[in-house]
Amino acid sequence: MIIFADEYVTLDTPSGPMRTHIARPAAPGRYPAILFYSEIFQITGPIRRMMAMLAGHGYVVAAPEIYHEFEPAGTVLSYDQAGSDRGNALKTTKSVESFDADTRAIIDHLRSRSDCTGRIGAMGICIGGHLAFRAAMSPEVLATACFYATDLHKHSLGKGMADDSLERAADICGELVMIWGRQDPHIPLEGRLKVLARLNELGTRLSWHEVNGAHAFMRDEGPRYDPELALLLYRVVLDLFHRKLGEGDLPSAS
Repeated sequence: MIIFADEYVTLDTPSGPMRTHIARPAAPGRYPAILFYSEIFQITGPIRRMMAMLAGHGYVVAAPEIYHEFEPAGTVLSYDQAGSDRGNALKTTKSVESFDADTRAIIDHLRSRSDCTGRIGAMGICIGGHLAFRAAMSPEVLATACFYATDLHKHSLGKGMADDSLERAADICGELVMIWGRQDPHIPLEGRLKVLARLNELGTRLSWHEVNGAHAFMRDEGPRYDPELALLLYRVVLDLFHRKLGEGDLPSAS
């Protein structure tokens, strides 16, 4: 499917304007939407390609610049130590309330779009996996895929490093897919089991996947990328979204 992947909108949030990147099918019609959260590096080349992959399967994909309060619009942090240090510093400078307010702004935007059916899912990578988990607490979000969600087991997202994500997991009404790399040092076995125990306690509608991959194994740049795992797990995620969000009303003539 041909896509448009170089658009963006600027959304108002309580903490200032937020550039949100849009990838969508080029063909006319209305499509389900995916709220897509990046790694700490913001909208990098690998993130754009992941957006294009999702959009090419029939979704309007919206990816915010998660650090819009602190960095000029369009800022992309480098995949190096300086970029990592900056991204990790900002994730505990920004408040959890501001992350949540950003989510609300994007959901409201997606529901207002003429090319969107109003059926919304969420997906995120790394810190984005945690943010997608929190987005799943919104009643409009029907399906969520979280890839190696950092800090979830430690309650350490946001200013003060004391998030309530696991406590609020009871607010998740849709279906979850949780995906982890067994060789990821940021989320050890005991951390993964803590998350799983909480979701099992709540009876969350859940699919749980652990694979032999390092942190960032989905990122198609750098030595940790595992294309075989990426292909396998894209299928898992797309099956979830097709099943829970449906398809667009693309005219058959297109």
